[in-house]
Amino acid sequence: MDNKPAILKVFTRKYQLSLKPDALAYLDDLLREHDIPDDQVQDAMEYIAKEYMKQDDCTTIVSRESLEKIYALMQLDTGNPSATQATLLDTDELDPEQHLYFIDAMDMPRWLYSHERRSFEKSGGQPSLGGHPTARAQFLRDRFNIIRQVVLRNENFSPPAIAGRDRDSYLKLTTTKNLLGRNGERFLLFGMLTHAPDGRLCLEDLEGRVVLDISETPPGEGLFTEGCFVLAEGDYTEEDILQVIAMGHPPSERREVARSIYGHIDFLGKCATTIVEDEKFQKQLQGKDDLSIACISDLWLDSPKTLRGLELILQGYSDSGFIPLVIILCGNFTSKDVANFDALADLLAGYPDIAQRSHFVFVPGPLDPWGSSTLPRPPLPASFGTRVRAKLPKVHFASNPCRIKLCGQEIVVFRHDLMAKMLRNLIGVKPETDSGDLKRYLVQTILDQCHLSPLSLSVQPIIWELDHTMRLYPMPTALILADKYERYELTYEGCHVFNPGTFQGTEFGFSTYYPETRRSEPSRLGEEED
Repeated sequence: MDNKPAILKVFTRKYQLSLKPDALAYLDDLLREHDIPDDQVQDAMEYIAKEYMKQDDCTTIVSRESLEKIYALMQLDTGNPSATQATLLDTDELDPEQHLYFIDAMDMPRWLYSHERRSFEKSGGQPSLGGHPTARAQFLRDRFNIIRQVVLRNENFSPPAIAGRDRDSYLKLTTTKNLLGRNGERFLLFGMLTHAPDGRLCLEDLEGRVVLDISETPPGEGLFTEGCFVLAEGDYTEEDILQVIAMGHPPSERREVARSIYGHIDFLGKCATTIVEDEKFQKQLQGKDDLSIACISDLWLDSPKTLRGLELILQGYSDSGFIPLVIILCGNFTSKDVANFDALADLLAGYPDIAQRSHFVFVPGPLDPWGSSTLPRPPLPASFGTRVRAKLPKVHFASNPCRIKLCGQEIVVFRHDLMAKMLRNLIGVKPETDSGDLKRYLVQTILDQCHLSPLSLSVQPIIWELDHTMRLYPMPTALILADKYERYELTYEGCHVFNPGTFQGTEFGFSTYYPETRRSEPSRLGEEED
């Protein structure tokens, strides 16, 4: 039997790797040499592809020499092929400071997805705040193509290379262009929810748009807004309308799967690590239960009560000796006009053990007066942090959103009142769910959409050429959705998402993330007695 279709399915379609002719022939010879059964060919190729992606020198074009190297490593230890590489890694004591990076949105490289090459390509030049006229269409195409390649790689949309009776049971996407003249048939489409000039709801893809009728569509899981990319199944009527019978968010892709495909791409612009290094870091983190990242949101510096609450937390850290590696302080930093950063600097400097050892990250909030509502928001103006910089040796004034890379883990920090904005802009009837379901729906929507703001530009403006900084692909290790909505901690498809809540009211609430367990814990202090 010809094994080449199965080989190409794994390497080319799933992992976006191009096999040279001699490399393809080499893999085919290996399968025949070891007499691999037809039903195990894909599993065998999957294993070799993953081992290839773990190599530091891997590229999108696979040569015969690189595959021979993989095969030689497998022969060295047939019981555990990856053990050969693992033994080459040193076992020195982990110093988190040496593997800690802070990435501003404005510093992230712009990687654009190429549908033709089925891979990401780095865009040359610096992004413009004004944006080239073509940038508006480009970032929407990028969102579309990134999510679409995830959908097509999903097991429900990826039929086996070997024809069989189960092949017809797999889902098949249709474009809006292929609906013409096929009234009365049922189709499954993928595209973005938008409104036509006459106000009717439409689904738009790269080839056109079709009007949707969701009057009889049962409620689905997740939050659906204009600007979301969805899968819609329905009947195409004589009026050229798609009568939707089911609508849902696209399937997500776990971080380890995306990393196995695009592990050679440095999406953050620095501190790139291989999959093998990430596995090593996770082993070295075991036992480091004191390594933590604290996050406080809505730190109103013009409120004496807020400063008293923060002082209680700092005193608790100092008394216990439990000092976080990173302390994230999110806005809004003022309830009025002026934030008292000088008082904050004096307060933090009063605890020298914390001030000298912890990294302090300041993330602006949506209502802070020194910025527009457009995302991503730039860091706080330098003039506000003069005293803070003078008193704290490890201070970072970050953009919103920003990212932290710690020992191979990617933590995204986003301060935005996202729950309220999503609920205000739902398409159709709001779901009749309790608070717990709404939190789950929000997390599912954000991660399935691979984006921090799946809303139309009229609702949430975004700098076109910086849209990639809002992207959540590959899926991060942890996502901090700092929101004035009530607190929650959820894990979805391996990504831990939490909201530390607001540092206002009768309780001083905040959250602490532990890289060892990849989980967070909520904390709160009772209101200080006057």
